[in-house]
Amino acid sequence: MIEINMKNKRDVLNFLRQEKDVKFIRVIFPDVLGRAMNFCFPSEKMESVFERGIGFDGSSVQGFARIEESDLIIMPDPKTFCVLPWNYETPQNLTWKEAVVFGDIFNSKGKHYEGDSRYILKKELNRTKKFGSLFVGPELEFFIFQDNTKPKLLDSGGYFYGGKWGKIRKAVQIYLSQMGVKTECDHHEVAPSQHEINLRYNDALNIADSITLAKYIIKRTTEKMGLFASFMPKPITKVNGSGMHLHLSLWKKDKNLFFRSEKNPLSILAKQYLTGLIKHGQEIQLILNQWVNSYKRLIPGYEAPVYLAWGQKNRSAYIRIPQTHLKEAEKATRIEIRSPDPACNIYLTLALIQAAGTQGIKENLKFSSPEEKDIFEMTKQEMEKKNIKILASNLKQSMERFQKSRLTRRTLGKHLFQKIIQNKEIEWQKYEKTVGKRFKKQVSPYEIKEYLPIL
Repeated sequence: MIEINMKNKRDVLNFLRQEKDVKFIRVIFPDVLGRAMNFCFPSEKMESVFERGIGFDGSSVQGFARIEESDLIIMPDPKTFCVLPWNYETPQNLTWKEAVVFGDIFNSKGKHYEGDSRYILKKELNRTKKFGSLFVGPELEFFIFQDNTKPKLLDSGGYFYGGKWGKIRKAVQIYLSQMGVKTECDHHEVAPSQHEINLRYNDALNIADSITLAKYIIKRTTEKMGLFASFMPKPITKVNGSGMHLHLSLWKKDKNLFFRSEKNPLSILAKQYLTGLIKHGQEIQLILNQWVNSYKRLIPGYEAPVYLAWGQKNRSAYIRIPQTHLKEAEKATRIEIRSPDPACNIYLTLALIQAAGTQGIKENLKFSSPEEKDIFEMTKQEMEKKNIKILASNLKQSMERFQKSRLTRRTLGKHLFQKIIQNKEIEWQKYEKTVGKRFKKQVSPYEIKEYLPIL
């Protein structure tokens, strides 16, 4: 949780009066594509910003489709206030510290801005709170390269062994801890130069902010060591891509609603939620895997989570049920959705996951049997008999399914729904014009040029 004992505006203002080194406040907010936009203002303005907000150019949240030029206002949430754990310096011996804050975006009429991804998540969590509060534990995978021009592998490590730059993972965790974000563990991932940091589970809104902040800290920490961190889903064709597995559970007070008993851990509610995610998996994929490059990771046969089924050990399935120690089962029972990648808009991803899961509860969907066989080896007839569907193989196909979905339109609202389609149409047209039908399963030079520097 992004919090350093800050409960209200007064706590923040008292802190700033005492900590004179904090000269600037950096406001972070997601654009339509989930990229972290930010700007700074002097810390002495904090009191007035709490009262009236601070304005900025609305086109900055439009993504690629920058059509509207409108003034927007962001109102900081004092509970998200935290201080970046390093000093900024200039050659002239000027030094200062900066704080970070998230907030809500409003239009010039004082109403919540319909294109605010963070607000969409808050609204969906409030709409579905009768089913329980969504808690999430993310596994954040990323690569470390020499720079942002070429995905050059820097070590020969593998899953849980060897490799370089473990000290970057440790520094990131220390920094995050100082900012109030708790981590569970870190390790080298399967691919060379690939790393993972797991954040401690928390409620969905705090986790969305924490993931955004963690990506910012990972980028800056790696940069300080003369390297480049990338959340690009698939930077190298024959090397495993990066995912962001999300561990999900619903809670009321201190009770895990996904837990049933030690002998049969998964509750009926959890099964309904899981089935809702499977039923609506094709519709919400555009948000969970939103870039052309995302689909180069989701290729059948490479343990890619492309099959809309569930299992306990099947890593090619869309959803996995992690096994837990009996003594921890009551708190640790959860479901793991494996298709999202770390370049998604995490706010919209969690909003649609919650919408799909709770829709499964409302519809009392029939729970299917687990699938532990290698689905890739099944025939088309076997998959049809078991009603196993597959995720889209490219951005265009995913966009078509997204556009037909009532669930996505209702959850995101007309403005954001249309804005996402505009952005993705621009992205697909540029890709198709440049690359054409080549590189269907390979990472193209175009993707390296377009995505590596920004993801």
